[in-house]
Amino acid sequence: MTPINIKEKFKKFDKQWHPHQIAVVDDMQVILAKIQGEFVWHTHEHEDELFYVQKGTLEMHFRDKIEVVKEGEIIVVPKGVEHCPKSIGDDEVHLLLFEKIATKHTGEVIHDKTQTEYPKI
Repeated sequence: MTPINIKEKFKKFDKQWHPHQIAVVDDMQVILAKIQGEFVWHTHEHEDELFYVQKGTLEMHFRDKIEVVKEGEIIVVPKGVEHCPKSIGDDEVHLLLFEKIATKHTGEVIHDKTQTEYPKI
């Protein structure tokens, strides 16, 4: 039960598209990730995901629209909704995610960006 400095945690890793767990709340986890470019189209059939943009601007692509999420804003992707996170241009985006521990990184899609373990920092 100690405070967690999110900015300091972001300094502990550089690898993009590789989530790091910073806390657990019941069956949920708080994750930090750095992204640049486009991710993978995927779905989480049974879990919602919350994305908080700590730095930069995120484009959350859906099959029928694109939502722009700016620094200090959140977006919740409901379970079962196909989505693809993307940064704008060459900018790196820092994200805090809140999701169930059971959530698979890229859903049922297997890709070279897929991670199966999240380091705890």
